[in-house]
Amino acid sequence: MKLGYARVSTDEQNLDLQLEALTAAGCAAIHQDKAPGNRADCKALRTLLKKCQAGDVLVVWKLDRLGRSLIDLVSLVEELRVRGVGLQVLTGQGASIDTTRPEGRMIFGIMASMAEFERELIRERTRAGMQAAKRRGVRIGRPPKLSASELEVVQEMFRQGESYAKIAKIIKASESTVRRSIVLLKM
Repeated sequence: MKLGYARVSTDEQNLDLQLEALTAAGCAAIHQDKAPGNRADCKALRTLLKKCQAGDVLVVWKLDRLGRSLIDLVSLVEELRVRGVGLQVLTGQGASIDTTRPEGRMIFGIMASMAEFERELIRERTRAGMQAAKRRGVRIGRPPKLSASELEVVQEMFRQGESYAKIAKIIKASESTVRRSIVLLKM
């Protein structure tokens, strides 16, 4: 069964063009959203995805109606593929995608490769940015749980032979925090 999905980003926009195209494509039901492209905001899309069963085809007017980024689209289509649900895009740059046909699966495979490449570029940029920040002296990661004065108390009590449990109780922290701070003090 073909199930349609139409979305516009704002209330001022109109769904008519999408609805006509989805109806002409033979969709048995059409779910509609007026929300930005983020899946969490699209209630009708979430409902539609729950209804889709093996053998169904999710039909959209344009590929950008399903999500904002290539990575999101690839994960959504992979989720559909695992469940045995096809995807058909009627117009726009993704119009060659019809995962119920071999050529559509090939095009989607190319898109999936591009999304993986995009993820790798993001990782590289993130790592490079973190290294540059470290060179500038910026601390990366969560802020320390203990202040400098609390670290001094921990260090002194540890030198006096106090147990991790007792130190933790006194400074109102977990034993694992005390252990980590002692390891850091030894470095």
